[in-house]
Amino acid sequence: MAKKETKESIEIIESPEALQQELTKVTGFFESNKTTVLGLGAVIIAVVVGTLGYKWYTQTQDEEGEKKLFKAVYAFEADSLSKATKEFNKISDEFGGNTQNLADLYQGIALLKQGKFDQSIEKLKNFSSSDLLVQARAYSLIGDAYVEKKSYAEAIDYYKKAADYKPNKFFTPTYLLKLATAYEANKQGKEALATYTDITEKFPESAESVPAKKYKAQLESSISE
Repeated sequence: MAKKETKESIEIIESPEALQQELTKVTGFFESNKTTVLGLGAVIIAVVVGTLGYKWYTQTQDEEGEKKLFKAVYAFEADSLSKATKEFNKISDEFGGNTQNLADLYQGIALLKQGKFDQSIEKLKNFSSSDLLVQARAYSLIGDAYVEKKSYAEAIDYYKKAADYKPNKFFTPTYLLKLATAYEANKQGKEALATYTDITEKFPESAESVPAKKYKAQLESSISE
């Protein structure tokens, strides 16, 4: 069963279309849980992000680091978050380079899922990658952590970074939708309206364009009252 699940995860991250379907699940969740979805969205796709990071790492890894990471990743995917966090912390202290980099990413996600937002932010900020998908997602996760802290201005900064990092039709609309919702939470209606408009005009075929139109109309109505 574990091998089957791993194979399915790899297939997802190797296909932008397939990974977009996973992110669309988060977008659909906006419809009924707009006020809480920002942080929860991170939890929904955390394993996908982690698997994606591991695939990125294996292309530039060292053998010893890979073995230790595999053990920690197994604990992470089994939701043994406390154990995984300790393992990733040890790896981060023991290794440098790409091994330490990925350990910080995984540890940041695990800490986020445990509600340890300040520690999560610290670890996720340590992560750096030129990869199309992983770096933008790390920025978005930092934004999610700030939302959980109700630090909306900081969340806005990182959602902007995620949206601006190598823009593409698959993932940018997701980050923009989170950005617009964070603007609303921060009482920045004008900026939220502009961001909803960006989604509907620049990405009209995206799944995010549907809730963007709805939220834009609601916001316009509330402003005019």
